[in-house]
Amino acid sequence: MSYAELVCRSHFSFLHGASHPEELVATAARLGLSALALTDRDGLYGVVKAHLAAKEHGVKLLLGAELTLEDGPPVIVYAKDAGGYANLCRLVSHGRMTHPKGEAGLPWRKVAEHASGLLALLPGPASLEAVAPLAEAFPGGFHVGLSRSLSAGDAAREARAEALSRALGVPLVVHNDVHTHHRDRQPLQDVLTSIRHGVTVDQAGTRLFPNAERTLKSPGDMARLFADRPEALARTVELASRCEATLDSLHYRFPEEDLPEGRTADQHLRVLTEAGLRTRYPGGVPPAVTKQIDHELRLIAALDFAGYFLSLWDIVMFARGRGILCQGRGSAANSAVCYALGITAIDPVRMGLLFERFLSMERKEPPDIDVDFEHERREEVLQYVYEKHGRRHAGMVCEVICYRGRLALREAGKALGLSLDQVDRLSRVASSHGFQVTPDVLQEAGLSPTDGRVLRTLSVAKELEGVPRHLSIHVGGFVMTREPLVDLVPVENAAMPGRTVIQWEKDDINAVGLLKVDLLALGMLTALSRCFALIHKHYGRELSLATVPPEDPKVYDMLCEADTVGVFQIESRAQMNMLPRLRPREFYDLVVQIALIRPGPIVGNMVHPYLRRRHGQEPVTYPSEAVRGILQKTLGVPLFQEQAMRLAMVAAGFSAGEADGLRRALSHKQAEARILPYRGRFVEGCEARGYSRQQAEEWFDHFRGFAHYGFPESHSASFALIAYASSWLKCHYPAAFTAALLNSQPMGFYAPHTLVADVQRHGVEVRPVDVRRSSWDCTLEDGAVRLGLRMVRGLGESSGRAVETARRGDYTSVGDLARRTRIPRHELTRLALSGALASLCGARRQALWEIQALGPLDADDLFFGMPMDGTSVELPPMGVQERVVADYDTVGLSLEKHPLELLRPTLKRMGAVTAEGLKRV
Repeated sequence: MSYAELVCRSHFSFLHGASHPEELVATAARLGLSALALTDRDGLYGVVKAHLAAKEHGVKLLLGAELTLEDGPPVIVYAKDAGGYANLCRLVSHGRMTHPKGEAGLPWRKVAEHASGLLALLPGPASLEAVAPLAEAFPGGFHVGLSRSLSAGDAAREARAEALSRALGVPLVVHNDVHTHHRDRQPLQDVLTSIRHGVTVDQAGTRLFPNAERTLKSPGDMARLFADRPEALARTVELASRCEATLDSLHYRFPEEDLPEGRTADQHLRVLTEAGLRTRYPGGVPPAVTKQIDHELRLIAALDFAGYFLSLWDIVMFARGRGILCQGRGSAANSAVCYALGITAIDPVRMGLLFERFLSMERKEPPDIDVDFEHERREEVLQYVYEKHGRRHAGMVCEVICYRGRLALREAGKALGLSLDQVDRLSRVASSHGFQVTPDVLQEAGLSPTDGRVLRTLSVAKELEGVPRHLSIHVGGFVMTREPLVDLVPVENAAMPGRTVIQWEKDDINAVGLLKVDLLALGMLTALSRCFALIHKHYGRELSLATVPPEDPKVYDMLCEADTVGVFQIESRAQMNMLPRLRPREFYDLVVQIALIRPGPIVGNMVHPYLRRRHGQEPVTYPSEAVRGILQKTLGVPLFQEQAMRLAMVAAGFSAGEADGLRRALSHKQAEARILPYRGRFVEGCEARGYSRQQAEEWFDHFRGFAHYGFPESHSASFALIAYASSWLKCHYPAAFTAALLNSQPMGFYAPHTLVADVQRHGVEVRPVDVRRSSWDCTLEDGAVRLGLRMVRGLGESSGRAVETARRGDYTSVGDLARRTRIPRHELTRLALSGALASLCGARRQALWEIQALGPLDADDLFFGMPMDGTSVELPPMGVQERVVADYDTVGLSLEKHPLELLRPTLKRMGAVTAEGLKRV
């Protein structure tokens, strides 16, 4: 007996299903089902994962979804063909886009308008009046569903379904209303239901399923269950046979609306690339670059990716036209075409970077280009993409947020009725022991090792780990299409206003060949942009990332002393410790420095061998000239992913595609497991080419380090450019650099008080916030840094800018300030506590008194801001300790004293040793 399951919800129905799509497909294959439909609620979130699993297991997958109707019962629709799939995506998109995030709904007429290419199934009985109009929209394609859950009400539901089927003249089709791939998942299903309703399992009552029957069943089990309805069972296979839609037929094309008349995308890309080369190489294009460009353009044309590069070039040109700093990074920096187009700033030919790390004919995967923009102006770029292509042709990639670790334990524990105290204790011990908590550990945490609820919580939480919780937005992934995006993948509203997202995450779109661009935010670009502006305003010097003087010995002297507070990428304590040991003297040293302090090189035992060889403590040898060409830059130690790929090809005989497979395995979150199959092939390949087994295994052990996060050389080089630029600015314009950092917060490694203390150590004066002199941003005054009003916590930007713009010469009193700026009393109070009113009325308590003496500060009051009490009171000034505390409370730093100075007498009596004193201990 054949059977196709037509109603199946996965985890991607978000708290309605208890199995992953892959588990459902694998179980369907094991049970011998002829087909499986994934019919999640108002979404195709899990369909790519199901599609890949179906191809692996040889199961026919039906593309469908359950649609929520505003004026009728839920209905399930299936795509018969490519047109039907497009209509399915449009319906899901409309249902989501017309509702706030997390909600959906469609009028039946909208479904009727897009019924072409679709089949419909009513999963359960409903009134004839509610269903009849919809059934008419699917002539020959509407079905009434029938399920038996072996619970009370089955007979009544079946009678209603049969009556409805007869009244509509449509066939009856069975299904099992699947929510799990195995009965063992029913406890998790109950917990998910309880979480969804915000109650415990004990309180959920009839909201829980009465048994575990809503699981995938074999054709034999379904035949026995519906022995009296063989025709309804056979119709499942008949319905499935009418559905031929598959994700393999998706045809994606990048937008090309801006092409000059008579020019193809490939021709236009070549024209732009050649123009860019003339700019990059004003003295003439080197032959090696010309050869590389021709190779890349041929490959881009063969893979039909020209539109991708043109779209990204357009975005970068928009940003540059608006004065928004941006720079490409990642594997895109391996491409000479990206360099010529101005997308990236690294010359890959000069640096000898591996293009196949970026794009290869063998793997035919979409290129991955990351472009960083100033973090405070990236939204301008995102909205430009939306406006240029329209919401129907552009959307951001989603990110599926899943239950992890302590959250999984907390949610499971609350659902199973543990007290909050028990949940907290359990999550604390589980955070250090995982879900394998021994009875001894439970007892130490004050929990009973025999408490069934505690044990069930651990068991369910382990299953809850990795279950989708809700949808978020990818950090910057954008998909743009020539055809309507909603014909390829459903689109929905994001929680953030002005954002729409597609229902697939990045791994999904890669799997089906959709190209994305990553438009990312980088705080240091904002700081650099602000710093360049300050230097131009106060020193009259025009600077940019491209014109910062290269290879400045003073900068490298500063770096060798680890003087890098505020510098991009090399300001952490670990990087500071490495700088005096590595002693960088040229740009490539910075590339290595940035790459070394990563988990990959540390775990792979690359750091110490590199340092020993750099300082002549260990000889640098190469087993062959070919290997020398790969590893000479890094003294024989493979520090970068590109080097791993080159070694695999040169030393072990891997093809470019095999080497890229190794690279992808190294980059995967399950890398430790995924690279093991490559070990034997790599070692044997090296031995066959004359390298010793010991050498091959040493190399592969280095590769294993990349499984713990290592950089591609191109990525490290792109970051090194920004690291050098920020170092140069810190070295030559410390006041402007610090002001720019303060104006770009929150960002970086250090709090504002550390940045200010550091610039003071460099001899730069820092002046306090002052309503008569401070702008909203921190500025420069005669070479000193003047703290801006933005530093005052609790002062809104609109109020701060009002203080700046209403000044018109000067303020004469607190009342004058209040009347001109019209800012609320509580914000005036924050200014007083910060000391920003000192130039108006002296001490802080005096300022507070004058604020309280002002009349009403309501916008329409006749006596707004007028002094209502002329009483003069001599108030005792705040002590130094009070002022420092107020400084940290309001501004986050104190220019008067360091807190430890105030505590030093107490600490001295306690016998504490100062940091300076530690040198003599």
